[in-house]
Amino acid sequence: ILDRSLIDRIETVRDEEAYEASKFLARREGLLMGISSGAAYVAALRLAKELGPGKKIVTVFPDKGERYFSIEKYFKNGTGGC
Repeated sequence: ILDRSLIDRIETVRDEEAYEASKFLARREGLLMGISSGAAYVAALRLAKELGPGKKIVTVFPDKGERYFSIEKYFKNGTGGC
């Protein structure tokens, strides 16, 4: 059961930002993550920038990228893919 009183805030991430972040995680870190994980990464980066140096940020990557194997554009080079 979701206890909304525990939520500090909700961060909105555009689809394009989440998609690009998931590709970044694949290329840079070798993590095959889905778009929801890309959104979590973007939100964590924003919070880290807001809080400044010396703070620890923890996020959860809620999905993997394997569900996107059937989407050709997700993996194409030169067109925004991995």
